[in-house]
Amino acid sequence: MLETATTIGVQNTLQSIGTPSLPNVTVPKTGAGTTGVAAAPAPVVTPLTADQQALLAQGRAAYQAGNLAQARRLYEQLVTQNYTNPAPHFGLALTLFAQNDDRGAAFELQQFMALAPDRFEGPYNLGVIASRAGRRDDALKLYEQAATLMKDQAGPAAQRQVLEALAAEQTRKADFTALSATLAAIAVIDPQDQDVQYRLAQARTLSGQGAAALPGVYALLQAAPEHVDAALLLADIYVAQGLPDRALRELDAAAPRVKTGTDRSALLLRKASVLTQTGDTRAAVFAAQAATREDPKNAAAFAREGELRAARNDRPGALTAYLNAVKLDPQSAAYRAALAGVRLTLNQDAQAQADAARALTLRPDDTTLARALFVQGVAAYRQGQYAQARAALSSSQTRAPSADTALWLGLSAYAAKDYAAAATALAESVKLDPTPTARLNLGSALLATARYAEAEAVLRGLVSETPKNAEAWYLLGLAQRAQTRESDARTSLKTAAALGSARAQEALK
Repeated sequence: MLETATTIGVQNTLQSIGTPSLPNVTVPKTGAGTTGVAAAPAPVVTPLTADQQALLAQGRAAYQAGNLAQARRLYEQLVTQNYTNPAPHFGLALTLFAQNDDRGAAFELQQFMALAPDRFEGPYNLGVIASRAGRRDDALKLYEQAATLMKDQAGPAAQRQVLEALAAEQTRKADFTALSATLAAIAVIDPQDQDVQYRLAQARTLSGQGAAALPGVYALLQAAPEHVDAALLLADIYVAQGLPDRALRELDAAAPRVKTGTDRSALLLRKASVLTQTGDTRAAVFAAQAATREDPKNAAAFAREGELRAARNDRPGALTAYLNAVKLDPQSAAYRAALAGVRLTLNQDAQAQADAARALTLRPDDTTLARALFVQGVAAYRQGQYAQARAALSSSQTRAPSADTALWLGLSAYAAKDYAAAATALAESVKLDPTPTARLNLGSALLATARYAEAEAVLRGLVSETPKNAEAWYLLGLAQRAQTRESDARTSLKTAAALGSARAQEALK
């Protein structure tokens, strides 16, 4: 019953794989005495007789040969003959685990721990079962217990196995301080393992000890100059220290050392991110574009270029970049939704609506889902499909409330002549972000629902801030006229007419 773990990757995750045997863990010696926990009596262990030892050997042989039914029968027979010896309980636990009987295996391991409380195999393997059941907190405690017990009884391979399991749970819990200590212990066991060195530096960085991680990162790069993840981590550390220029120099220095275009593309993408943080978005675009040249199959690089070009209002360039990203990764909901958003800014409404609909079928995350619904709603509104627009925008607003979404929802409701709903949505937009556009439309919706005093209050505030807003003056005049204040209304309408409002001129007649 083993559990091995892969290293921390770029995304700071750690996966575990269970295996059905424990070849590098020794079963307690027959007849060995054990000591209990503090204040608990020492368990009474009955040594195995010669016949029982032979039966134990048969059980192990059957287990190792994969004859699990026979192994279980032999171990259960031995448990019946000598319940107070830990060895048959342990063997039976391994066999039951291999048969996917976790409940039975856990019970036998608990008996094993009662008879051999000083052995690390019990809590370790109970930790494996807890991990497999998703009981992460229990698994963490059990692995910690096993790590404490194993120090004076396990060889290097078994120690690393336990520590890797502990590291897995610490990673899941994002306890990077404890993870740093665990990985440091693994590094002592295998000081030449470059992957462990990287993981240790990464854990220290994530725990806020980036500066302390620098010696380890530089040592790793001296031993493996082409280690791209270490170079990326080095840049991240300097950015976190408020030294983005140093991070850029380190990324540039690493580029000639890496061996593949894929790795150079990764370095250039990180450079684009650092440049964006410094405000040099033009250089960031060039870095992202260079990343696509280094690795023409890197969909993320094209998507990043599209994002940066869109931020600089280079919409045609953004469209081309996102088209390439979608072509390389057609199953990415995020890329498809971003493409839809760029099409919307280019007034390609039907295509934007189609891309947004496609994104919704690709299992988007919550943020992407809300964005795709927003694009779908705006595109529908622009094409006069007000019912579809309201449904999509309402769904988007429920998932990710925003002033912009509420504004378009209000416009859609207004176009559908549902003025009360329009006023509600536009009021929400103004609450989230009181832009002149949102306030102007709110004033219009309030007028349409005969809420003249409220409309006047909104519009009066707007004209005081934007005195050259002809439409606001015009609507203010209508609100005042509706309240039979003709003198005030004519003053507002004359102001609107002087600012070029043809509708105000008509109202004055």
